Amino acid sequence: MKNEHEVHFLGNVQKRMLTRGDLLSLDGRLMDRGYATSLLKRYDRSMIKAPKWRIKEWDYYLICNDFFALALTVADNSYMGLDSISLIDFEKKQQHTVTRMKPLTGGKLNLHSSSDAGVVRAQGKNYEITLRKEGDQRHLYGHMYDFGGERSALLFDVVLHDQNEDSMVIVTPFHNKPHHFYYNQKINCLPAQGRVIFNGLDYIFSPATSFGVLDWGRGVWTYRNTWYWASASGIVQGQRFGLNLGYGFGDTSAATENMLFYDGKAHKLQDVVFDIPRNGKGFDYEKPWEIKDNQGRLHLNFVPILDRAAKVSALVISTDQHQVFGRFNGNVTLDDGRTLQIKDLIGFAERVKNRY
Repeated sequence: MKNEHEVHFLGNVQKRMLTRGDLLSLDGRLMDRGYATSLLKRYDRSMIKAPKWRIKEWDYYLICNDFFALALTVADNSYMGLDSISLIDFEKKQQHTVTRMKPLTGGKLNLHSSSDAGVVRAQGKNYEITLRKEGDQRHLYGHMYDFGGERSALLFDVVLHDQNEDSMVIVTPFHNKPHHFYYNQKINCLPAQGRVIFNGLDYIFSPATSFGVLDWGRGVWTYRNTWYWASASGIVQGQRFGLNLGYGFGDTSAATENMLFYDGKAHKLQDVVFDIPRNGKGFDYEKPWEIKDNQGRLHLNFVPILDRAAKVSALVISTDQHQVFGRFNGNVTLDDGRTLQIKDLIGFAERVKNRY
């Protein structure tokens, strides 16, 4: 029997989208599908013809170096909004996450139709998260005054330098669901500068050693989904290097989201699989993983540091998340045939199973 985390290597030709235009037709169906290296298609929430409670939109940032990471999420899942801050300490092997929920948001958070400009501001009792894109900078700042308890505040102020280089963009339909889709951009290798203050400590991000990634997602999702995603950014052989690997949901016969980035340029992969060790009927997330592709261009060992796990079940909604932070080692081959040796590259690999 095929394990849940296994995929069939299809070896499919990756369809690249080249023309700008609307994402959806007047009847709410996708106009195109495939991958791109920039945000070519125009997203317009008002053109969606699916049930409004199935629309999901989010902006997620992770800023990371070899010692610690800050994660920020502002999400509008239509029936519920989620604002989240995480601080992860790799040396202490500790993490802390606080999430605030808002009922029945239904698009009221006004998340933007593009990642290229605008301000996203989420606020509530004792917290504010601001994500501001202006020119070639992404300014992320805010606070949560009760992050570590009633009198333990977290403050953050970080600038990401957006250098208008290649990113991963994909338009993914869902099988037998003509009005369901996922439109996603992942921007790796954003040099980061700034600080986080928490519990009497300063966590300093320097652009020579710290990098951010943006996960910008818009779409209409089916009720049950399981996905696998890995991301990392850093310096490899003197140049900025990033990886974005993922699979598990939707119809990816036209293209996958698997992509490498080196010195600002994208290098497209086909299919990948995450081999997560098992422990009886479940997964042993904290043992080393193996990640490989179908073309022999990627072979990585992933050694976990900590599992940022979250499991919630409430009536018809549930989530089982394992975002595992660790280090990647191995080799990858670029489109031009060059092979890069990856050594102790910090990042994460995750498995998330949702009913939502």
